[in-house]
Amino acid sequence: MKDDPYILISNDDGIDAPGLKYLIEIAKKISNNIFVVAPKENQSGAGHRFSLGKELDLERIENNIFAINGTPADCVVVGCTKIMGDKKPDIVLAGINHGQNLGDIINCSGTLAAAREGALHGALGIGLSQAYDYDSDKEIDWSCSIKYAEKIIRGLIREHSSNNTYYNINFPIKEHAEEIDVQIIPHQRFSTSPFCYYESMNEGKFFVTIPKTPLPLDKGHDFHELHHAHSIIITPLLLQQTDEIMLRKLQGKIKL
Repeated sequence: MKDDPYILISNDDGIDAPGLKYLIEIAKKISNNIFVVAPKENQSGAGHRFSLGKELDLERIENNIFAINGTPADCVVVGCTKIMGDKKPDIVLAGINHGQNLGDIINCSGTLAAAREGALHGALGIGLSQAYDYDSDKEIDWSCSIKYAEKIIRGLIREHSSNNTYYNINFPIKEHAEEIDVQIIPHQRFSTSPFCYYESMNEGKFFVTIPKTPLPLDKGHDFHELHHAHSIIITPLLLQQTDEIMLRKLQGKIKL
């Protein structure tokens, strides 16, 4: 990849999210060509949804930083095809997300959708998330991602070789950051979806949420290793989703 690459940054937590501001500062250490297009409001869980058929507003926040009233995928499309003009991004960074993106949850993650959409436009797509204890009253600690994200991104820039791949990075909760290692491992496949109906305390109301993590968690996969080994987790993901084994198995078997 060329020196001083063009970098597009987005997220799903919104234009005012602290993780976005940290990621902008990290990206500035890698390149002088930084563009930001992020949702005006929180879009967590939006997945790869587009605002099709809906007119959107584009607001310039400051030089090369924009917000739109759309989804993370909308933001990346606008960045790639409008804001950057003929300067197509070499890298699309998404995050830094407030909380981990692990296991099957990556399928609904707006953070990963932004990285995926970037990869679909030919860029190196990278989603970054800082783990958080949702049962804790403490503020999220960004120190691990702030300390290590630049080195991880540079490593992926150096090693990336496939236009069919994008990446999911999760930074652990860890007090002794000097002891952290990196694991390149698969994401957890749950036996069933972690999402379910959850009654609200308000009569007649409910949530669709994740009340608890499905068990068991497999060693050597993202959920287990982030929380038990406290490693930085990198998972390479594919744009081409065809099940090649089943494709070959079914050939000639399904007939009219």
